[in-house]
Amino acid sequence: MLKIGVIGAGHLGKIHLRLATLSEKLELVGFYDSNTQDSENTELEFGYKFFRSVDELIEKCDIIVVVTPTLSHFEYAKKAISASKHVFIEKPIANSIQEAHEIIRLAEEYGVKGQVGHVERFNPAFKAVKNLIHNPMFIETHRLAEFNPRGTDVPVVLDLMIHDLDAILSIVKSNIKEIHSSAVAVISESPDIANARIEFENGCVANITSSRISMKNMRKSRFFQKDSYISVDYLERKCEVIKMKDAPENPSAWDMILQNAEGVKKQIYFENPKITPNNAILEELESFADAIVNNTTPLVTLQQATKALEVAHMIIEKFNQ
Repeated sequence: MLKIGVIGAGHLGKIHLRLATLSEKLELVGFYDSNTQDSENTELEFGYKFFRSVDELIEKCDIIVVVTPTLSHFEYAKKAISASKHVFIEKPIANSIQEAHEIIRLAEEYGVKGQVGHVERFNPAFKAVKNLIHNPMFIETHRLAEFNPRGTDVPVVLDLMIHDLDAILSIVKSNIKEIHSSAVAVISESPDIANARIEFENGCVANITSSRISMKNMRKSRFFQKDSYISVDYLERKCEVIKMKDAPENPSAWDMILQNAEGVKKQIYFENPKITPNNAILEELESFADAIVNNTTPLVTLQQATKALEVAHMIIEKFNQ
């Protein structure tokens, strides 16, 4: 089993700590957090070992999980990598593109692996349909959340939208041609609502909306491609696949047939991909462990996460231009 340590014991850090104790591939060593009082309370309540020195924690581990505010991702990732430890960094990979590229350079220099916590890649609904999405030409996503002070230190693009950017970039195999975006800061100092329209060189268009001041939570994506429509509900972990094919000559009374203006008839039918329930965060941690043990490429690489960050910053730069 690989020994794992967590830096950052806030809300998400505690989830990583709990799941690490449940894993059959990982052994939790302990955690470090700069807030000593809260950390001592966490140690007392849950029994996780609190290291008062981050260097001591890093020394005793094979993998370091960085679950701190974005501003300090680079600092702790650099410490871990420089000690020749593999790193799992919660999204976004870093606060700046320059920091992200330096993390990549350090990982290559020290020969360690890195993965970034774009957890929707492990969402069972997305996993069930990803192989059915081929050359989509229009994508629409809505990621809406009720207000929570956590994460408001960064724009909503880096807090929420970046999940969808990563998922879209993993599917659309084309360079970006143009980006249009707008945003509004309603309650935070940084934008709380944002919309981006990304046009790819292959003709695909992605319309992405994110909000962290909504009345209800929503995490949905819809993919439109030739002869099919695919929707993913990340929150409810459901998916829907609607396809079309040439209509049979003698359709039954139950067949759904559409006829266009040119007289071409198409039959609509549904597919029900099997959704295998999982704990997405536990699966992403264990998949990283597998990549280390088997010396394979992690599912969400440092390079892919950096690309998502680059696109996020392109969106931010285009706000209200």
